[in-house]
Amino acid sequence: MTLSVASPVVVADVIRSGFVEGHHHGSYVVVNPDGSIAASAGYLGPIFPRSSNKLMQATAMVANGFDGPVAHLALAAASHDGEPVHVATAREILAAAGLDDSYLQTPPDWPYNDAAKLDVARAGGGPEPITMNCSGKHSAMLSTCVTRGWSTQNYRDVDHPLQQSIADTMERMCGETVAAVGIDGCGAPVMAVSLAGLARAFSAAVLAAPGSPERRVADAMRAHPELVGGTGREVTALMAELPGVLAKDGAEAVMALSLPDGRAFALKIDDGSERAANALTLALLESLGVNIEPVRSISKPIRGWGQPVGEVRAVLA
Repeated sequence: MTLSVASPVVVADVIRSGFVEGHHHGSYVVVNPDGSIAASAGYLGPIFPRSSNKLMQATAMVANGFDGPVAHLALAAASHDGEPVHVATAREILAAAGLDDSYLQTPPDWPYNDAAKLDVARAGGGPEPITMNCSGKHSAMLSTCVTRGWSTQNYRDVDHPLQQSIADTMERMCGETVAAVGIDGCGAPVMAVSLAGLARAFSAAVLAAPGSPERRVADAMRAHPELVGGTGREVTALMAELPGVLAKDGAEAVMALSLPDGRAFALKIDDGSERAANALTLALLESLGVNIEPVRSISKPIRGWGQPVGEVRAVLA
C-alpha cells in the first residue's frame, strides 16, 4: 500500500494575543482558466477530495438522465444540514423515481445543523438515513439507477455502472486518472485526484457550455447555495455572497472553488482543521482580487473568556 504524505508546508498561523502559538500545515493549488497552474504550495499528489467530488458525481448522474427541478440538481451535489427543506427535497427526488427512504443506503445520522438536530430530538426522533448529509446525493444516485434500469440494490459498489460512469466523469473533468478508490463516510466510493485536477474540474464546470451536464450542476449549486450546505455554512455563504462563485467543501478540510471567469483553486489542510481551511480560502480569494468583505465572517476569531483575542491567519507561499 502506498501512503500519500503531504509536505510540511505551513499554510496558516494560529495567533493568540499577538503571539504565534501554533501552525496548520496543508496544500493548495490555483489554476488559470486554461488549466495551467498559477500558484501552489505543499503536496501536489492525489488526495481524497471527499464531498468536493460531488460536483463530478452529480454531473455523471445528469449525463445519465437524472433530471428534475433545479433544486434537485443542487441537492444531488450537497452535503446538506438535514434541515426540513433538505429532507423534503431528498424525498421529492425519491418520490419522483417511485422510491422512498427505505431504498437509501446512507448510514443513519442526526441532522448536521444543531437547531435541526434539536428539533428532531424534541419530536422524539433520532438518526435516520434521510437526515444524513449525503442523502441528497444518494437519492439522486437511486433516481439515476431507475432512469437507466440499473440495480438499486448495490448502487454504492465500485463496479456498479453508475460508479463506473462517475469515475469516467471524474477523469474527464479533472484531466487525470483516478489514483485510488476508497469508501467515503456515506458508504459510496470516493475517488482520489490531485488538488490541481480538482481545481480544473471546478473551472471546467463554470466554463462549460450552457445546458451541458457539468454546467447544469454548477448553475444549480449557485442558484441554490442554501441546499448545498445550509444555515450558517461557509460553502453556502461563499456562493450566496460572491456572485458567480462555485464552491464545495469536503471532509478533512478540503475546499474547491471557481470564480465565474474560470480561475479556480483547491486546498486541503493536513490535520482536517476547518478553521484553517476557511482562513486559507479567504486569503486565496483575496489573492485573486476578490473583495472578501461579504464573507470575511467565515473565518472566526480565536476567543478567550468569550472575547476575541486572536485569529487564524493564512500563510501563502
